[in-house]
Amino acid sequence: MPTDVIMPQMGESIVEGTITKWLKKPGEQVQRDEPLFEISTDKVDAEIPAPASGVLKEIKTPEGTTVQVNTVVGLIDEAGAATATAPQPAQNNIQPAPSAPGGKETETPTYLREAPGAAHGGTADEPARGMEAAARSQETVIEFPKGPEEEEDGERVRSSPLVRRLAREHEVDLREVTGTGLGGRVTKDDILRFVEQHPAGVPAIPLPSEPAVGRPAAAAAQAPAYQTGTAAPTMPAAQPAAPRPAGMADEIVPMTPMRKKIAERMVESKRTSAHVHSVYEVDMTRIVKIRERRKDDFERRTGSRLTFMPFFCRAAIHAIRQFPIVNSSVEADNIRYHRNINLGIAVALDWGLIVPVLKNAEEKNFLGLQRGITDLADRARARKLLPDDVAGGTFTLTNPGNYGQMFGLPIILQPQVAILGVGNIKKQTVVLTDENGMDSIAIRSICHISLGYDHRVIDGAIGDQFLREVSDYLQNWNEDLG
Repeated sequence: MPTDVIMPQMGESIVEGTITKWLKKPGEQVQRDEPLFEISTDKVDAEIPAPASGVLKEIKTPEGTTVQVNTVVGLIDEAGAATATAPQPAQNNIQPAPSAPGGKETETPTYLREAPGAAHGGTADEPARGMEAAARSQETVIEFPKGPEEEEDGERVRSSPLVRRLAREHEVDLREVTGTGLGGRVTKDDILRFVEQHPAGVPAIPLPSEPAVGRPAAAAAQAPAYQTGTAAPTMPAAQPAAPRPAGMADEIVPMTPMRKKIAERMVESKRTSAHVHSVYEVDMTRIVKIRERRKDDFERRTGSRLTFMPFFCRAAIHAIRQFPIVNSSVEADNIRYHRNINLGIAVALDWGLIVPVLKNAEEKNFLGLQRGITDLADRARARKLLPDDVAGGTFTLTNPGNYGQMFGLPIILQPQVAILGVGNIKKQTVVLTDENGMDSIAIRSICHISLGYDHRVIDGAIGDQFLREVSDYLQNWNEDLG
């Protein structure tokens, strides 16, 4: 008897999940506990392991489909003798997308797929099935030549649709770009850095990830068409990028499940909380010197890399103890003061943003904070977080300064009432006044921190005093890094 593959319940409050990617295709061998498919829920994105060893006999629920928990989404033939069947709900393996205005269903373009064959069984030598569906309507099958982001073995350079669009705009061959993302993925920062270092660009070849499927006829007509069974012609030398034709149709890409959830949460928060922001300037010179002097020894002694985030976490915990209203939440006409300080640490991912929670942070020493932050960030990027890892936060820190931003004005994560934003640490000239009242000009490492808070329960005076407490604690750091 085949083994059912079911949509798991990732927490008590989770009632449904969206299959974002199948990691195996029908007919492929799978091992028990081997990652089989990826899901997205209200809480986390996760890889779901195979419940048994055998052959993936059937995929009942295609990618992009949201189903209730405990729904059978696939079958595994433990004997490995059954004939593999293709997914039934989605013809030609075109992923279903959210309903468009007016109730009409839209189709996810083929170029949104992770790689040829990664989703439902195509290979690098086969035309994308979505392209076949569009071509059959014109009694012509379109076959595109291999593009520069594909290696000889058919594996595509790992990148997002945004990165591939930037590569086309700047005529960059993605194989020339060193990816720093998870598993060698080429990120937006990687492509922008490459363009900055190579202004002239690298000649580009039309990418097969941007077929005419799902585009208006005017745009589709510009795609090269080759008859099936004929060899792909030799690509001509790349010409300078032509100006964008007037009236050329824009590209419409459905939101991912994670992006839709982020959008819903942010709009909900803005409607719920009366947002106010305060910004403080912090002299981080002392901490910068401490970190520079001790980071090598810290890593050698503890096995953990020394970052700036635990310094800010420790300062936030200290300030929360002085102003516990910042660690509260609103319940109707009541204010709940949380006994524990559960710090949410915002983590930017290639595919979105997630906020895992460091529980009982007030009980941890500096090393415990650093290890906890590193563990949560690593598991977030590897899709290994559990629902409990992103639940129960009482106060959040976000670090837009990691990308060079002076400071940000972040949105509160409900049902919390405050969020601390950490800006870029940058050397600046400042005026210092000594104990005798004498002024002097010095070069200091300056950081701007911001507090977004709910004015329903936190007054401006409290918000400012909280930031001053954080600032004073950082500027007069005297804690051990143990």
